Amino acid sequence: MGDGDEAVGSDVIGGRVFDLGRPLFVGMPQSPNHPAFRMTLERRHGDISRDDGSSAANDLLVLGTHVGTHIDALCHVSHRGVLHGGVDAMAAQTGGRFSELGVETIEPIVRPGVLLDVAGALGLDTCAPAAEISPEHLELAAEREGVEPAPGSVVLIRTGWGQYYDDNDRFVGLETGVPGPGEAGANWLAAASPFAVGSDTIAFEHIPPGAGHRLLPGHRVLLVESGIHIIEALDLDALAKARLWSFTFVCLPLKLVGATGSPVRPIAIGAR
Repeated sequence: MGDGDEAVGSDVIGGRVFDLGRPLFVGMPQSPNHPAFRMTLERRHGDISRDDGSSAANDLLVLGTHVGTHIDALCHVSHRGVLHGGVDAMAAQTGGRFSELGVETIEPIVRPGVLLDVAGALGLDTCAPAAEISPEHLELAAEREGVEPAPGSVVLIRTGWGQYYDDNDRFVGLETGVPGPGEAGANWLAAASPFAVGSDTIAFEHIPPGAGHRLLPGHRVLLVESGIHIIEALDLDALAKARLWSFTFVCLPLKLVGATGSPVRPIAIGAR
């Protein structure tokens, strides 16, 4: 499945499939807080040939666990030395990987999902740079669409910022800022007790101009205080174009033992 409208026409038994994952490539938008994506063709066709004339090619990947579309494990963020549930962060990370709350503990996600198209609810193609998404904005989108975040569900927020994914500087927004939920918006979401939340931005946060990623209160509220996973850099435009506000959300994190996150390729399955 490709990006954009191609995903709208993809069918499986029971419904249409929308590919919500972004392509991974060298030079793609990257949070300054994480190791970048690197890929090289390690073996080329013809480097080694078999007796029958055939050959194989393969790749070498070097990447951080928070590149492209990815999910945050609960060990990703601590506050005052403590992870979710009161786990001591220093003790849990002893030995070079987390002994608790690693991404391998996230079971395959097959859950009800809702899309809150905040940009659409405001009559915008995209939210303004550094716009803070408030509880009122989230309520407006939910009312417009006739949906309500439910306990155990997955709540996705569209800001429209995903249209800049191919423009590294603009998407990351170090100078201009990036739209996203502020601390109040994160608390509103946490009160609904979803299993996970996600958005089409580089970080699930309101980032002011010039502030970079120095303060991320939404991550504290969601990961540390509430035990709610965060999925970032989603492709939500086709889903919004189809006006598919409710769907089945499927996401399979890699079993990277003790890791703080995992690249993922989520899908939304909607009724035919």
